[in-house]
Amino acid sequence: MPRDELRKPLRKRSWGQRLWARRPGPLAFAASLLGAVFLSGGAWLVLSPHPPAGEPVLVAVIPPVAELVTASTTPAEDEGPTEPIDNPEEVIDQSAAEITVFDGEANEAPGEAEGQQEAMVFIPPNRPLKPAPIAAVTETTADGPLPRISSRGRKPFDVYAQVTPLSVTSSARPKIAIVLGGMGLNDRLTRKAIDQLPGDVTLGFAPYGEKLQEQVNRARAAGHEIMLQVPMEPVGYPGANPGPKTLLAEAPAEENLAALRWHMSRFAGYSGVTNYMGARLLVSEEALTPLMAELRARGLAYLEDASVNLTISPKVGRQVKLPMQRSSVTIDAEPTAPAIAEALAQLEQEAARNGLAIGTGSGLDVTIETVAEWAKTLQERGILLVPVSAAYKGRAS
Repeated sequence: MPRDELRKPLRKRSWGQRLWARRPGPLAFAASLLGAVFLSGGAWLVLSPHPPAGEPVLVAVIPPVAELVTASTTPAEDEGPTEPIDNPEEVIDQSAAEITVFDGEANEAPGEAEGQQEAMVFIPPNRPLKPAPIAAVTETTADGPLPRISSRGRKPFDVYAQVTPLSVTSSARPKIAIVLGGMGLNDRLTRKAIDQLPGDVTLGFAPYGEKLQEQVNRARAAGHEIMLQVPMEPVGYPGANPGPKTLLAEAPAEENLAALRWHMSRFAGYSGVTNYMGARLLVSEEALTPLMAELRARGLAYLEDASVNLTISPKVGRQVKLPMQRSSVTIDAEPTAPAIAEALAQLEQEAARNGLAIGTGSGLDVTIETVAEWAKTLQERGILLVPVSAAYKGRAS
């Protein structure tokens, strides 16, 4: 029998019943849900910037996939488990490096060749490097960390160098490497160089500054490759004195090696060594040979600046099999903006002729400012700015 509501005593409804009675209808609920999704999506788009926004873009040409044809159909033998990878990041970088840079005149334009596809590679201007020291390539001593080749054969040159894609090192475009030294001695100028220069400009640190490891890691975080400047005996020593524990042409080999190890222990994170002065030492084969052998044994490279005209380092380097390069221009031999700009133009001409040019200089205000401004237009003019380690690889080597 239906309930007679008139005979039922009046009573107050519960809070849950009142809330349920006021529930929105299906249409209103759907509209509210759609509005919430729209607002959330809009907020996400506003707060999440486009990843490649403002980054340099390289256009790459990827050839069509081709079937691999071998001389035999015999299945490959199982070689067993592979050795674990020390640094997975390096594998990632190298796989990305297989992409070919579109060189404009050198290659066909993307899409002209049948079956080709376009791709774009986004390369940040300052690719951060890991802080040093890295244990695998570090020998701990009473003086400080020394570079060493790891138990698996990895060299400090490879571990601490900036990863430059193979598409860059093997490109036919002219390449220029710039190394600015004197870092670590003046905090203001060191910070200015780190902050204003592109990451592909290599910085040379002297062994005499304070808080060197902190400054080196700040530079590496900004993408700058690091070299150690070692003071070497100039003509006129000690009247012209590069600094304490200078490597001397007439010193016993053990004394020079002890001094070299002291300089190398001031900080970690450099891929190679460069001279500071040295016109007297660099013509002495007897003094130079054990020093270069030590650098090779520790997995480093050697760079010689353009301040020394008469030198036998290329000959000794070949004898001990030390990777080495020489700079052709000291860009701030005359430290004025017009003279530096002229030296940089000279580097461009050399790079166009030879494929690579290396310039060295000092971390002066005028040098930092002139190089920073010059580097802004390099890509537009078809020139690649590379860290100095790239000079030891690919077409540049």
